[in-house]
Amino acid sequence: MKEKTLLIIKPDAVERNLIGKIIMMCEENGFVIKNIQMKKLEKEEAESFYAIHKEKEFFNKLVDYVTSGPIVAVLLERENAIEILRDLIGNTDPKKAKPGTIRFLFGLDITRNSVHASDSKESFEYEVKHFFE
Repeated sequence: MKEKTLLIIKPDAVERNLIGKIIMMCEENGFVIKNIQMKKLEKEEAESFYAIHKEKEFFNKLVDYVTSGPIVAVLLERENAIEILRDLIGNTDPKKAKPGTIRFLFGLDITRNSVHASDSKESFEYEVKHFFE
C-alpha cells in the first residue's frame, strides 16, 4: 500500500542550490512528488512545527536556523514511504550518517543537516498540516 511522507529541504541546502539533487535522490528511490512548496517560515510556524522539541535545549537554535531562509516542503508517496525516506536521509548527525545518504552527502552539522523527514505516521499527520491541506 502506498504511503505519503513529508520531506523538508532546510535553509542550508536551499542556499547551496541542492534542491534538485535532493529531489532527484528521492525520485531515484521510487518516490513520486505529490506536492511541493517553497516557503519562508515565520517564527510562530517554526515553533509550532517543532513543538515536540520545545523543552529541549536546542529548540531556540533550531527555530532560528529553520527561519533563517526559505525551506522547500515536499509531499512524497511510495510504498513504505516513511521508513524508506528515513533510511535515505540518514542519521541526524551527518558525521554518523551512512555513506550515500542525503545527510552524509550534504549535511554540514547536526543542526544544518539539510533535510527533515517525518519519522512516523503520527508525526507525518501533524507535520503535513503545516504545509499542505
